[in-house]
Amino acid sequence: MMTQSGRGSHRLVNGVRIHYLEHGADGPPLVLLPGITSPAITWAFISERLAAFSRVITLDNRGRGLSSSGQDLSYYLADYADDAAGIIHALGIERPVVLGHSMGGRIAIKLAATAPEVVGRLIIADPPVSGPGRRPYPIPLPWYLEGRDLATRGEAMPVASGPLANWTEEQLALRTEWLPTCDVTALTESHRSFDDEDIHSLMPSIECPTLLICAANGGTITPEDEHEIVGLIDDCRSMRIPNVGHMIPWDDIDAFTHAVRSFVV
Repeated sequence: MMTQSGRGSHRLVNGVRIHYLEHGADGPPLVLLPGITSPAITWAFISERLAAFSRVITLDNRGRGLSSSGQDLSYYLADYADDAAGIIHALGIERPVVLGHSMGGRIAIKLAATAPEVVGRLIIADPPVSGPGRRPYPIPLPWYLEGRDLATRGEAMPVASGPLANWTEEQLALRTEWLPTCDVTALTESHRSFDDEDIHSLMPSIECPTLLICAANGGTITPEDEHEIVGLIDDCRSMRIPNVGHMIPWDDIDAFTHAVRSFVV
């Protein structure tokens, strides 16, 4: 089905219904994995920009948007990575660029490390670097749950400061509309995995060319974190985008698009 936000479709992979949006038809395929509370449609304005030079497939991660959700599902990195691999296989895509933002970056790392034959190139944008023995992710779980609770009542989060400060009214309205589709169990278990699952031990297994995109503000990836990741992944370069917070393309879509294009094309 074609909408203003792209072509929407579903595939059943690993017994789970995964919904995705597709933008563009030409250029190298790019599979986009959003973050913890970002259904695919909230990335549509970004996917449209990336579609100028690639075929973009943006997933609703399980527990979000129009994909399967509920307490009967598991929400570990391996589950998300298996879903992404399943979509790539189902669509007959050979070694796409995989772009993961925030939690999606952690999923992309898991996918590239455990299924290297699936990923052609890897872009990880401001992934949480928390894990066993590491500092916690800067945004606590109650912030996400409070936002979802407000959205279920048709109310928006206060945005005077924080990750949503630079969003447009249209973007905020879209977030409020779709945030209730983010399953509470999915949010809770996914956020817990930020502390429980180690991504750094996976990085030396990544074989494909990799780009790390870091936000200068927000505190997700410090320069020390950036240096460590570049050292752990064999073929990795990094780019730190100034004057942006964790939600990089919402703060500067031109800089984000340029960073992705310079690596893809």
